[in-house]
Amino acid sequence: MSSVTVRKIECAADRLCALEVIEQVFRKEKNWIATVNEQMPEGVENDSRVSWFLAEVNGKPAGIIRLLYDPSLELPEGYGVSFEPGVDIEKIRNAGRYAEIGRFMILGEYRRNPRVALRLMRSATAEVVERDYTHFITDVFEGEANSPFNFHTRVLGFEVVGKHLFGDLNCSSTRIILTLDILKLYRRVKNSRSRIYMELTEGIRAVMERKAALRQRRTVSGA
Repeated sequence: MSSVTVRKIECAADRLCALEVIEQVFRKEKNWIATVNEQMPEGVENDSRVSWFLAEVNGKPAGIIRLLYDPSLELPEGYGVSFEPGVDIEKIRNAGRYAEIGRFMILGEYRRNPRVALRLMRSATAEVVERDYTHFITDVFEGEANSPFNFHTRVLGFEVVGKHLFGDLNCSSTRIILTLDILKLYRRVKNSRSRIYMELTEGIRAVMERKAALRQRRTVSGA
């Protein structure tokens, strides 16, 4: 069985591996960007507002995911944003603290291995919960080949809140805006025996148990 590992990108060597993935997927396969380096500028691994994670299969780069903390929830007027009935920007903003999932990509040869996507999501989710963020927000392209839309909505429980027509990538497809309440997901699947959910929630459970133990120690020491 192939070995899938994920680690946070914190050095120049891992950044180069991530750029290799971006080159193959976003530039050569999708033709969504013209240049690669600007997607992950040098030194960004030291920026606390952004986290990148690298997945490897048997030691070879296989996929990446980027988290952007406290993203602006107000997209430019020129993006052509429309929200689902009953949803507006204030409702989204007031729901919790957001981390944006972006640049979530897996090399074609590893897309049939679900553990790559799951372990990237597990690592990303664990860090988000550790930092006391409560929600994910992301875009997916409508009708795009290899879209994670079904994975996000059917497996993880992301909800469609709106759409926008334009964005920063060179793609003519409509962007679907999705959000996920992480604790709602955890409560729904924490007792599931599904291998997918067990894989995904392992990181959340570890962080929540550690935080609960810390709160208990503080309560005892303050009594």
